[in-house]
Amino acid sequence: MIFEACMSRKPWELPFLADPREVAGVRNVIRTHLRLWGLCEAVEAAQLCASELVANVVTHVGVGTPTTLAVSMSGTYLRIEVHDPDTRALPTLVRADTDAESGRGMALVNAVADRWGVQLRADRKVTWCEIATGLKASDGHSGGVPVARAEAMLTLYGAARTPRTAGSSLVSTAVAEEAVIGVIADLLHWLRAHGCDPDETLDRAQMHFEAEVSA
Repeated sequence: MIFEACMSRKPWELPFLADPREVAGVRNVIRTHLRLWGLCEAVEAAQLCASELVANVVTHVGVGTPTTLAVSMSGTYLRIEVHDPDTRALPTLVRADTDAESGRGMALVNAVADRWGVQLRADRKVTWCEIATGLKASDGHSGGVPVARAEAMLTLYGAARTPRTAGSSLVSTAVAEEAVIGVIADLLHWLRAHGCDPDETLDRAQMHFEAEVSA
């Protein structure tokens, strides 16, 4: 039986003041978090949607507006929300010419996201969009069974080297890459100890990996 470890994806928020100069920082934070969540394929779409939603606040509400970016999972969809205090300036989907310099923000969000909308609350509005991830469950893995097997192995490997508190997840931390290197190095030691050629095995593993990716 294959053990499939779960990927913890807790909702998070980033408060900031709306400003064109903040967009790059928002994009960087999204990229970092989605990589830790194992959702690398959703990074570009999420960055574009967040950038356009923030630009909407800057353009239609004003520079310096207190704004919050909220990212979470909605089932198997990645949910991007931008909160601002103006409940009157509602984003609308307009048809803009391909060479227009404005009015294309929500058209881009509409083209990239699977769905989007606006929620009005007592003290703010929430403009949101959701992007399909291809996951089978909100705490599942992109990459399927091989990635789930790898995380299960890394979790056991990390526990063997450095005991961790209950409920902690190895791949949810910034040391995941170092753990992968450690696993590979230990496996190469095992191969050498059993009379195998580590270089040949690495070449075969690389070929096997590339064949699976191309398929």
